Amino acid sequence: MGFFDKLKNGLAKTKAGFTDGINNIFANFRTVDEELFEELEETLILSDVGFDTTEMILDRLREIVKKENITEVQLIKEKLVDIITEILSENDSGIDVSGKTMIIVVGVNGVGKTTSIGKIANYYKNIGKKVILAAGDTFRAAAADQLEIWANRVGCDIIRHNEGSDPGAVVFDAIQAAKNRNADMIICDTAGRLHNKVNLMNELAKIIKIADREMPEVKKEILLVLDATTGQNALSQAKLFGQSTGLTGLILTKLDGTAKGGVIIGISNEQELPVKFVGVGEQVDDLQPFNAKEFADAIFS
Repeated sequence: MGFFDKLKNGLAKTKAGFTDGINNIFANFRTVDEELFEELEETLILSDVGFDTTEMILDRLREIVKKENITEVQLIKEKLVDIITEILSENDSGIDVSGKTMIIVVGVNGVGKTTSIGKIANYYKNIGKKVILAAGDTFRAAAADQLEIWANRVGCDIIRHNEGSDPGAVVFDAIQAAKNRNADMIICDTAGRLHNKVNLMNELAKIIKIADREMPEVKKEILLVLDATTGQNALSQAKLFGQSTGLTGLILTKLDGTAKGGVIIGISNEQELPVKFVGVGEQVDDLQPFNAKEFADAIFS
């Protein structure tokens, strides 16, 4: 099964709650009126698109309907799909791995951060990149052990220190190892305690500062892992981490376990952050680079 088919299957719950809801609305309405827009508003909000993004979508839709004098209900559906696809595409950008790259992965505990790092390492190793993992989460018991299991599974090096060690020292050593071993990529795990703890954000800032100092020429990505099943809470996390760490993108996990996949639309619009990877299953290859058109096609096809 190709990843598009996996994506389509993985989005089945979102499709059932979101797309089928929209299809039912357009099937039941014969005329374009305010009641139609109210039904659309309710469906979008219940799918965790978010209030602000929902209002923006409907305002744009009303504007198009008025400008083009649209009276056919099905044409409105087509315009709605176009608007959503455009939102997802506006910030659609992959990770540039043409040179040396460092990916710093952040996120609260329980979102699938360590697993995502392992799967990303597997993805890049399979396309010929030499990857080193940095076990920068030294606060959570067994975090480095879990990451080492992934390193062994994928077949890449890992730099780790004892539990409770300075995360910055781990990152420093990983950078030196990457230089000595001519690695193409460092993927750094970080602590994931509650996102409203100031000390956690300070630790992340310190790691980023070390990376900038030791590898100023290397392209850096700071990616936030979000659990799609948490819906609007994922949007809150994106706002808080974005204010503190200078995020460059998002990793959305567990899309296969939720009907709240619409949250990706709200996050893309409100945070103006690209989704870099999406996860739709438990297998090692079930996390893949995000493609806006494929995502929209998987939902609406």
